[in-house]
Amino acid sequence: MSSDSARATTDTTDPYAREGQIFPTLTDAQIDRISDYGEADVLQSGTVIFERGQRGADFFLITAGCVEIIDRTIDGSERIITALGPAQFTGELDLFSRRKGLVEGRAKGTTHVIRLTRDQFRRMSSTEQDIGEIILRALILRRSGFIAKAQAGATIVGDANDRDVIRINRFLSRNGYPVTLCDATTPQGIELSRKARPESSCPAVVQTSDGQIFSNPSTAELADLLGLTEDLDVDHVYDLAIVGAGPAGLSACVYAASEALDTVVVETEAPGGQAGTSSKIENYLGFPTGISGQALAGRAWIQGQKFGATFVVARAATQIAQHERGFKIQREGAHDILARAVILACGATYRRLDHIDGYAIYEGQGIHYAATALEARFCSGTEAVVIGGGNSAGQAAVFLSRHASKVHVLVRANGLADSMSDYLVSRIEQSGNIELHTRSELTALHGDRLLEGVTWTNRDTGAGTRCNAPNVFVMIGAVPNTAWMGDCVALDTRGFVKTGADLEQAENMFSTSTPGIFAVGDVRSGSVKRVASGVGEGSVCVSAVHGYLANNPS
Repeated sequence: MSSDSARATTDTTDPYAREGQIFPTLTDAQIDRISDYGEADVLQSGTVIFERGQRGADFFLITAGCVEIIDRTIDGSERIITALGPAQFTGELDLFSRRKGLVEGRAKGTTHVIRLTRDQFRRMSSTEQDIGEIILRALILRRSGFIAKAQAGATIVGDANDRDVIRINRFLSRNGYPVTLCDATTPQGIELSRKARPESSCPAVVQTSDGQIFSNPSTAELADLLGLTEDLDVDHVYDLAIVGAGPAGLSACVYAASEALDTVVVETEAPGGQAGTSSKIENYLGFPTGISGQALAGRAWIQGQKFGATFVVARAATQIAQHERGFKIQREGAHDILARAVILACGATYRRLDHIDGYAIYEGQGIHYAATALEARFCSGTEAVVIGGGNSAGQAAVFLSRHASKVHVLVRANGLADSMSDYLVSRIEQSGNIELHTRSELTALHGDRLLEGVTWTNRDTGAGTRCNAPNVFVMIGAVPNTAWMGDCVALDTRGFVKTGADLEQAENMFSTSTPGIFAVGDVRSGSVKRVASGVGEGSVCVSAVHGYLANNPS
């Protein structure tokens, strides 16, 4: 059987089933090559070589003996995930970042290892490309295993439909953090809620596997508590700061970091941006069967870290200004980031329908701006409403039709052909589970604490239709994320960043009115709002950054 055939018959839904890839055994020749980059060490039995919550753990290649990888269950007891033997190695995706590690490593019996510091590991995996590929695949699968088996992560206690439970679950899931949901009405949920806040109810409780309990933390607090935020040197000046980790920002990050630019990416929530919320992108080059926006973003995120880029999440950029050392980006509740050049890739967001009474009440618990597996669970066996006529709305409708009893698509126009790709229009027309309502708009929301139903109205006849749909997906228009920029760069009348031909003295199509600041992707005036164009702009813009830095040495 060929290797491709063997892979096809493997249960790919369980990363641990791919034992030869998730826990590979290296050859003697590969071990010798790795040895040149590190130092030999002997560990006594019981030695803890890295702890859960540790930042910047070293890489260990075992030459004799055993290292146990340990998680802890919610009751505090130990759980051995795996035992690594000779010619195997430790680590998972946190080797590429300075986030807090998720597991503990402990020697079992006298154990001989080759130990590489983080810098030595990066140099080895970059230089020894064949070994680096084996290791990278293993690290990705190990994190996938944690997520699939809900190991080494956090437990969220609360009502699955609660706004804060959804917020926390979405943030952790999109940042690749393992999550378990626990109903607040179960004995375990009641006990954890009592520990978190004994005297009053708490909508969401988070417990880590090492026993820490947090009461309804904000997203930024949660990122700090779990170590998803990285410790940065406040005086460090990066070559390039990229604001936004959508397709354009991720592309710029990968190309900049791979070309030796010291790069930092500032992202409000998680890699992927608006595209990261797409259930499946089918017209992106190289993926004939399609790829979810989150999967595409996740791969690019790992690529960027592999080349040494730094990602900071959970705190939005609030201001940008020129600084004696280049530019200063202020962030909400965090210290400033300094950089010699800046790429604005902060994209755009869907418009809100906040003119409808009660709209804000149901945002995050009934009204959604993304259609991923997380949101699809809420639609099982119920009707759902998708508002919008673009590709994102079409992708959402097709995806949700596999979960909801019926999907209603509302558009103000006469049809979909002018705003949606033909393949999506055809699928909607041919689906027996999707109903298109043209010349229609949402006019009322119904329910108590949770959304229970909606009313839409035909714009021509004025007739209203009531539908018991507890979930609405709003995907209409684009509002640029530029309000935080102040007057640092020139904007067009709609708030998008002017570049290139829109400016009299622009050096290239991505230059803004401020030399050293560039704009790519959806935030750029006149850009094509497509994933592929954003990726292309991000990659090409890096050459302009190189030119600027060469002409403006530090």
